[in-house]
Amino acid sequence: MASQTHGIIPQHPLLFYLLLTLQTLLTSISSMQMANSLMLCTVVAACLVALAAADWSQGTSTFYGGVDGSGTMGGACGYDNLYNAGYGVLNAALSQTLFNDGASCGQCYLITCDTSRPGGEYCKPGNCITVSATNLCPANYALPNGGWCGPGRPHFDMSQPAWEHIGVFQAGIVPVLYQRVQCSRTGGVRFSFAGSNYFLLVNIQNLGGSGSVGAAWVKGDNTGWIQMSRNWGANWQALAGLVGQGLSFAVTSTGGQYIQFLNVVPAWWQFGMAFSTNQNFVY
Repeated sequence: MASQTHGIIPQHPLLFYLLLTLQTLLTSISSMQMANSLMLCTVVAACLVALAAADWSQGTSTFYGGVDGSGTMGGACGYDNLYNAGYGVLNAALSQTLFNDGASCGQCYLITCDTSRPGGEYCKPGNCITVSATNLCPANYALPNGGWCGPGRPHFDMSQPAWEHIGVFQAGIVPVLYQRVQCSRTGGVRFSFAGSNYFLLVNIQNLGGSGSVGAAWVKGDNTGWIQMSRNWGANWQALAGLVGQGLSFAVTSTGGQYIQFLNVVPAWWQFGMAFSTNQNFVY
């Protein structure tokens, strides 16, 4: 829902609250509080800009994985150790509606708690957080309509550290506003290998920009470009015998950017290894 203003009072209630929060901070801080207050003001200002400039969708959010987020490692995207894969603890499992059979793996979402809806009293107003999609939150058909992650429900089961940026722990679930945003990553795209002699399974990780893979190809020293297909999550497969050959990859992001990663894997690679590159996506 796009926010609109009339005079100086925004019609979006969350935006109005954020403006009041920012005004209070700027008028009440002492010199000793300046550093911490400026940091919080930066976060609030970022949320203000996003709310003012973009359309938001409504959803809900819970949390899982423990206070340190360790229980979120692995998951339906196949990233295994999320630190090694470039995603860290600020991650979320998406409901079926958002997960899109794994096509959303790696995408980034900006999320803020929605104070205007029931349950909004458990929000931490003025805060927003960007999370990466790393897992599926499956429907629970023991509950009506499959529960929070059932069909047709946009839901984020966030890591606890990420969730506590926007919600009070005791609530367990809060209403949220969300939008898909560009991903900012450290380092280059990473390729992690599994498979067998005539079956190559590659988990493609740490994409910037749109965050997710739209198409992929692999090339051995002795082959041309081979079209890959999505197997599950962020895993892409090629039915080819490529053991003992150096490998190159080409990837098109879901944002439409095409990059060739030439000669990024040496001929001595083995299944279970992963190789990082020095290239990444902008969109």
